[in-house]
Amino acid sequence: MAPVVRELKKHPEAISAKVCVTAQHREMLDQALDLFEINPEYDLEIMKQGQCLSYVTGKVLVEVENVLAAENPDWVLVQGDTTTTMASSLAAYYRRVKIGHVEAGLRTGNKFHPFPEEINRRIGDVMADLCFAPTEAARENLRREGVPDGAIRVTGNTVIDALIWVRDRMRASQPALPERLVEAQAEGRSILVTGHRRENFGPGFEHICLAIRDIVERFPDIRVVYPVHLNPNVQAPVRRILGGLKRVYLLDPLPYGAFVLAMDRCCLVLTDSGGVQEEAPSLGKPVLVMRETTERPEGIEAGNVCLVGTERERIVSETAELLNNPARYRAMAAAHNPYGDGHAAQRIVEALLA
Repeated sequence: MAPVVRELKKHPEAISAKVCVTAQHREMLDQALDLFEINPEYDLEIMKQGQCLSYVTGKVLVEVENVLAAENPDWVLVQGDTTTTMASSLAAYYRRVKIGHVEAGLRTGNKFHPFPEEINRRIGDVMADLCFAPTEAARENLRREGVPDGAIRVTGNTVIDALIWVRDRMRASQPALPERLVEAQAEGRSILVTGHRRENFGPGFEHICLAIRDIVERFPDIRVVYPVHLNPNVQAPVRRILGGLKRVYLLDPLPYGAFVLAMDRCCLVLTDSGGVQEEAPSLGKPVLVMRETTERPEGIEAGNVCLVGTERERIVSETAELLNNPARYRAMAAAHNPYGDGHAAQRIVEALLA
């Protein structure tokens, strides 16, 4: 959402924009706010230790309602598929405030993959007055569900706007990076790993970690960079299976700028993240998605992305194929990125002004 916030601020004569954050993930949020130089007018501080989905939903709904009562806005803009997005949309709907949903229309067709994000996004789209679809495929998903053409704008994805802005800034400034990240990417080839999806908790993460261990053992020049999500369901299996292994660098979650540089310098990405499926191809990095489904099929169709699931043997074999086969690697790294050109935020704000 940061590129949209920055674009809104360019039109003070026409738009008064206020930023509200729920702090559903405090540490990650603060890193992003600092990087993009955003000072929110409202910080709801809802995060607590061991929070469950019901708590997050209820707390966001009540607290955002208070913000809307104070501001009485014409529009509420939400982004993506988080519980914050779903509950904030509901709060706006209850007050009959118009809703703009950034990154609308992505679907897997399975309400439990990703969980709860698939349903969060669908609910947001149902309530939205304007759906900002990143791709034509997302537009068609919305049409099939009955969203009228007049309520849909194809904009590209703002994640690409953010990525390009941060990449150029990081390359130019060469900031100080975490010491272990520098060490991990100092020589040889590095693989960047991210993982946090709820549907992979339990056996899924066990298999992912075992696959990473197998890859490091099979390829003596490979180093793995793994910024580990703070959720205890992720931390426990990752630390138990991968902790202490040579050439596996388990890091705290990286600031977004450092993460972009880590992507820029790795040879390929293993992830279950949605956004990374869009970001890494913009940097020419092949992506293996460790999920059973993806709401971003365009990357697979374009050849940037391969869906490998969470089966240990499949993750290892597909990674080995990319590491051993230069032609396959070049084909994935050079494929066209279908997700945007870096001007999505501008199109979103133009639609609001119109």
